[in-house]
Amino acid sequence: QVQLVESGGGLVQAGGSLRLSCASSRSIFSIYAMGWYRRAPGKQRELVARITGDGSTTYADAVKGRFSISRDNAKNTMYLQMNSLKPEDTAVYYCNAVYNWPMDYWGQGTQVTVSS
Repeated sequence: QVQLVESGGGLVQAGGSLRLSCASSRSIFSIYAMGWYRRAPGKQRELVARITGDGSTTYADAVKGRFSISRDNAKNTMYLQMNSLKPEDTAVYYCNAVYNWPMDYWGQGTQVTVSS
């Protein structure tokens, strides 16, 4: 069983920055892919950013140029640097890890609130 623990959420003013972290209980050195998803109130969960085992990244159009996904294999941790935050970025952010497709794991979520 893999445990994912997110941290770094909080309340920030529009235009501010936050960095989310997702620590895995298992090595991510050979992971298939990891990603960040979010669910805003009244909306479905959506992909924010994804990073594959070879380091390729994908971003939702809404966050391109503002968010950056990365990972540190030595720390078994994935990050999401969020800059120029907007009120519409307010959501619960979830970490997802795929070690062996299609089995995946989810974190418990961390709240991000952006005030206008």
